[in-house]
Amino acid sequence: MNYNELIKEAFEARKFSYAPYSRFHVGAALLTADGKVYRGCNIESASHTPSCCAERTAFFKAISSGEKDFKAIAIVAAAADTPLDEFEYCAPCGVCRQVMVEFCHLDNFEVILAKSEEDYKIYSLNELLPLSFTGKELL
Repeated sequence: MNYNELIKEAFEARKFSYAPYSRFHVGAALLTADGKVYRGCNIESASHTPSCCAERTAFFKAISSGEKDFKAIAIVAAAADTPLDEFEYCAPCGVCRQVMVEFCHLDNFEVILAKSEEDYKIYSLNELLPLSFTGKELL
């Protein structure tokens, strides 16, 4: 799967976002090493704490389905009424970055921040979370 297709999957996932409080809708598409895609959208709760970001939703769907080897994630986000030609790059929050570190390789997992299928930036996970905290620190 090429990254344009993965970004398209993220835009599709964004359509299911439940964000009545922030009105900020996020979609993510997680690509496994064997080419499967798991979509995620953000899901809010009135009490905020139980809310879940799109990236973690995608990861938790994949992991709960037995996946453990990931290649990339595409992320798209904007306020509810933002025209597609006005999207900006949206990086994952710190909690989502930490979940990615738990399940992905720092140097070869790619995080794709997209404005559109043609306009995107690619970062390694290590670029987004240098000096990350991993399970090694707990041993």
